[in-house]
Amino acid sequence: MTHNNNIIKHLFLFILISSFFGIFYFENQKASGTAADADRINRQPKIEEKIITDKKKNIEIGSGDTYGVLMERAGIGGAIANNIYEAAADKYDLVKIRAGRALELIFEKDSDNLKELVYKIDSEKEVSVRNLKYFGGTATTSAWMAKVKPIDYEVKIVTKEGEVKSSMYAAALENNIDERAIIAFANAFQWTIDFAMDPRIGDKFKFIYEERYLDGKYVMPGKILAGYYINNGKRYEVYYFKETEDNAGYFNAKGNSVQKMFLKAPLAFKYISSGFTTGRRYVTAFNVSTGHRAIDYAAKYGTPIRSVGDGTVIFAGWNGPYGNMVKIRHNGTYKTQYGHMSRFAVHKGAKVKQGDIIGYVGSTGFSTGAHLHFELVKNGVKINPLKEILPPGKSIKKENRDRFFAKIKKWQKALK
Repeated sequence: MTHNNNIIKHLFLFILISSFFGIFYFENQKASGTAADADRINRQPKIEEKIITDKKKNIEIGSGDTYGVLMERAGIGGAIANNIYEAAADKYDLVKIRAGRALELIFEKDSDNLKELVYKIDSEKEVSVRNLKYFGGTATTSAWMAKVKPIDYEVKIVTKEGEVKSSMYAAALENNIDERAIIAFANAFQWTIDFAMDPRIGDKFKFIYEERYLDGKYVMPGKILAGYYINNGKRYEVYYFKETEDNAGYFNAKGNSVQKMFLKAPLAFKYISSGFTTGRRYVTAFNVSTGHRAIDYAAKYGTPIRSVGDGTVIFAGWNGPYGNMVKIRHNGTYKTQYGHMSRFAVHKGAKVKQGDIIGYVGSTGFSTGAHLHFELVKNGVKINPLKEILPPGKSIKKENRDRFFAKIKKWQKALK
């Protein structure tokens, strides 16, 4: 009996010990498995959620392309194309789209449904035609709505400078300046400096302007904000300022507008900048007995000629040795006269604004080569346009002076 009891006790002890080790082994394996599983999960590649944006398609506008043809080429049905056209009609006529630009079509991200059409009218504004179903309408809305709005550029402010060795245009290119920016800079000084004649070797310039970007890509220069040009040792400055909606433009450091009654030259910088980079590009001619003076601008045949001021065309025709000639009366004091034109862009009686194209450089009449003969007449007497001092432009009002000076302070610091 005692022997049997001992066997039972040993058997029970064996089972207990086995159970203990079994539980320990199981828990250990379970823990190891859990850690391994966790490690395996962590080592698996992560799946990143991709955000699918709207699909965009740019339809380039070629010569002779029409709105209808372009929409058909893009696979847009006639009904939708017509609805978009009619919605835009009172904001912008899509018949007027121009070659060299593009129609931007924006489609729903998970279908081919057209959501929006965008067309850049010019460098400053665009027309957007949207399907209201995707922009605040109901799920059943199918109406289209058009809006003309400013182009939303990303703007960076940059500063450039240079020294004239042959011309300002060449100096700009040497300093990696966008030629469109240097043209805009010259336009800010067009009432002060005649860039066909005034620049001298050693002249210096510096200016601050906007660079415009879309989708992270440089598109074009924007507004000229401030700048100076040192001509033959004399420093000229301009600052852009918007005093009111009706008075925005360029002013000197004293707050006087630099925009005067007459432009300094009848030829724009952009037409003369690249073709004539050395030497004095004009001849001062005058009748010694009477002191009558004029300026001859050498320029390529067909170069556009602009009116230096607002006025009325009082003559446009043939005038003996002057060949094709235009005369403009600006007021009771001043007239300007433009000779040797190849052809006219105005007629007698036409009203012109400062900067309007009135004709094109030629060599008609008594002329040995393409050039413009320009005269300024004051009270019936021809005077030297280079010597005439015109009154300064409109000043900023006294109550806005502090705002103006505060605005240009940072530009003055940057220009120094």
